[in-house]
Amino acid sequence: MKKRIYVCHTFYHVYMACLKEFYLPDEMHGQATLVLSMMSTDFGNMKERAEQSGLFEEVFWFDEKRYDFFPQLRKYHKDRGNIVINMIARIIFTKKFGKLLESYVPVDFKQYEDIYVFCDADPIGYYLSYKKIYYHALDDGLNSTKYCDDARYDNRGHFELKAWMSAKNLIFIQNGYGKYCLDMEVNDMSDMPFPCDKYIEQSQAELEEHLSEEDKELLIHMFIENMDELQRKLDCGAEDKILILTEPLCDLKVRKQIFSDIIKDYGEIDGRKAQILLKPHPRDTLDYAKEFPEHIVLEGKFPMEILNFIPKIHFKRVVTVFTMPDRIKFTDEIIFLGKDFMDKYEAPEIHRQNEQI
Repeated sequence: MKKRIYVCHTFYHVYMACLKEFYLPDEMHGQATLVLSMMSTDFGNMKERAEQSGLFEEVFWFDEKRYDFFPQLRKYHKDRGNIVINMIARIIFTKKFGKLLESYVPVDFKQYEDIYVFCDADPIGYYLSYKKIYYHALDDGLNSTKYCDDARYDNRGHFELKAWMSAKNLIFIQNGYGKYCLDMEVNDMSDMPFPCDKYIEQSQAELEEHLSEEDKELLIHMFIENMDELQRKLDCGAEDKILILTEPLCDLKVRKQIFSDIIKDYGEIDGRKAQILLKPHPRDTLDYAKEFPEHIVLEGKFPMEILNFIPKIHFKRVVTVFTMPDRIKFTDEIIFLGKDFMDKYEAPEIHRQNEQI
């Protein structure tokens, strides 16, 4: 039996998998398997860098497929206006989807003692439930379940019935409601608007505080491909520097307007124009270097938390829309814009999920 395996869909997921490994005794390092799903993130050469880190025994690509990749599933994935008929279709969909995914799965999950899945809402959750394999779920992002309970939002209407059916493995619901999900790790269980019996708390801060200086150095080299170039941009001569964290919001035209407005409204310190640095989200496809040539654009393919470990980095201000800023340590001021800000750019119901549950 192999020890541990992590299924990751984003760079943040890989970062959290590394934190969990570093938290274990040194003699247990190098015994885990890392699986990188290609479904939503371009990981570049992360597989090679993760292999070279020595933190993982094996690293695999996973050609994970969404349901609409399979034409035979589409007829089961529509609202027929009747809860009974809908649930019958969903039972069929759940089993067929899991079976169709089998040929794309790169490892035998039954060979692992502990399986950790970030964002089991993705197809891997259906597959593991179809194969009756127990696993641990983990939050998709820092406090993401607290601020957006996707399980309840995606299953509005007769939620208790649907949760009961998921517990019986008739259908599948993510984030702790599936029969084969052992538990669901979240960063902070306090003030959770919709608690689940399977939630367990694992503080990201606790994991990070356990890191040694050598661990931090390893993480920097694992996630930053060109450290010299990044350092050059971070060391730009301006005294007043503002970091803006982008996100894949709305369409590209509206997204450009969002970050143009942020620069206009928050790009000055004490009435003076500051040096603006943009850190693109790893899944953000807007060409910020082209659209904002007067500003500095950082490489986007690493989790923001890595900046905490790079010596002498400091900003006067960090501005974020939805990215949780709780773990940012390299700034004097944090501006979190949130839902009220986004109401100006899209229909509020798009980003106010918890309010619709």
